[in-house]
Amino acid sequence: MRKKVDTIIASRLATILVASLVSLTVAAQTQAPSPRPRLVVGIMVDGLREDYLDLLKGYFGPDGFRRLMRDGVMLDNVDFGTYVDPAAATAIIYSGASASINGIPATFVYDNTGKRERSILLDPDQIGNYTDETFSPKAIRVSTLSDEVRIDGGGIGSVYSVAPSAEQSIILAGHAGNSAFWLDDVTGRWATTTYYKDVPQPIQARNFARPLPARLDTLAWRPLMKPDQYPDLPAYKKYYPFRHLFQHNDVDRFRNFKTSAPVNTEVTDIAADYISGLKLGTGAAIDMLNLCYTVSPFAKAKDSDSRLETMDTYLRLDTDLARLFKTIDATVGLDKSFIFLTGTPAAPSDKRDDDRWGIPAGEFSARKAMSLLNVYLMAQHGNGEWVTGYHNGHLYLNKDLIKQHDLDLRKIREDAASFLIRMSGVSGAWTIDDVMAGKAGNNAAALKRNTVADTAGDVIVEVNPGWEIVNVNPTTQKEERTTVRTGLISSPVFILSPELESARISEPIDARSIAPTVARLLRIRSPNAAELPALRLKRK
Repeated sequence: MRKKVDTIIASRLATILVASLVSLTVAAQTQAPSPRPRLVVGIMVDGLREDYLDLLKGYFGPDGFRRLMRDGVMLDNVDFGTYVDPAAATAIIYSGASASINGIPATFVYDNTGKRERSILLDPDQIGNYTDETFSPKAIRVSTLSDEVRIDGGGIGSVYSVAPSAEQSIILAGHAGNSAFWLDDVTGRWATTTYYKDVPQPIQARNFARPLPARLDTLAWRPLMKPDQYPDLPAYKKYYPFRHLFQHNDVDRFRNFKTSAPVNTEVTDIAADYISGLKLGTGAAIDMLNLCYTVSPFAKAKDSDSRLETMDTYLRLDTDLARLFKTIDATVGLDKSFIFLTGTPAAPSDKRDDDRWGIPAGEFSARKAMSLLNVYLMAQHGNGEWVTGYHNGHLYLNKDLIKQHDLDLRKIREDAASFLIRMSGVSGAWTIDDVMAGKAGNNAAALKRNTVADTAGDVIVEVNPGWEIVNVNPTTQKEERTTVRTGLISSPVFILSPELESARISEPIDARSIAPTVARLLRIRSPNAAELPALRLKRK
């Protein structure tokens, strides 16, 4: 009898256990995934540096950079391979591909036929809106995060971008974006290209009701605090607060404004109008808003030490970010939003250290280098204009003349590089053939992937650190000076998502991994040329 009872009990326990396992399995199978974010906000910050964020952490409010540090994932050592300017860095972040694949090596490239500098996105087939400039995303050879967000929603969701520069705004919007707006250098209006079909009402209202040119005369940029309250300033800087104006008699006032702290407030104002006025994040598909800010050294700073302006810019941007996040939370909810903020590498200073410090230095004149190389090639091959241009370390040869003389282009390049390496201040000279073969110096692999053969010069020159490169812009005929500095500072990336645990990751991260990581977290396709897999970040 007892044996029979034990059998019945065991049978019932087995039944209960099986039923429990089945229930757990069914629950696991039917548990719905967390909903995707309603609004994606992508932010690029030109010149953002991790060391400045750490220096000023105690000065930030709780809701800007500190929110990103506290609640987000911080990747504080994102590597772009070589120095790339903001447009090229933006293209790498949004495409997940290097410049050699995405087609964007720099903001400006040299047109060897017209012997002039031009925007990488110049497109004469388009028409400017609020501007005479004609641009399109045609030069971007691959899809971007913005494209993939728009495609994922079947065109129902919207993708907008706002940036001070045309090139970054268009790269942020991609091929499929609804609109891309930037500040025109001549008129100060928020401008776009007819490639994009939308002109959002908030931007129209700003251009007509509150145009920047009407407000700029009365705008003055002064420090938020007394100079002696900013950290790590030398004594002489603590007694001279800056005051920068943007008055109508300055032909460069709009260009200068675009590198100043107040431009970030202008971008934030428009972003808030977009989010609230266009009700972003409230539709049936993901909406995306892309923005660009700057903390790069101010173009009109009085001397090479612009730390006071730079720190003030960080503090003001912290306030702007807090206001942006508050608008997102009030309209959509931060718990329903996905935010990623990426810095671009800080540009080298265009001001040389004062001679009194005795730092070894010199001048490398691009015009002189072209002239001497041309004389050398004439002595070898006869009269003619053998060298046609210089741009950003690249020298361009006259391929038509070389062809007319039935000469070997590769051999002429090698001769030119051999001549240039012997010039004062030149530490390296490589042919484009060397670069494409990955044989150009210690950083050959990174240089190769960040070089676009179609727009590159025939010989690439590297100048000694501390030396000043002097060049006359072929388009504006203005002299330009840039001081060479190596030891690039990497840029941080923040990802703020309700699904992710906060973390700080300090090991080097390849910039090309950001796009696939964002795509994976959004559960959309990666851009079609993404070269690396997504990072595996810890979820809650």
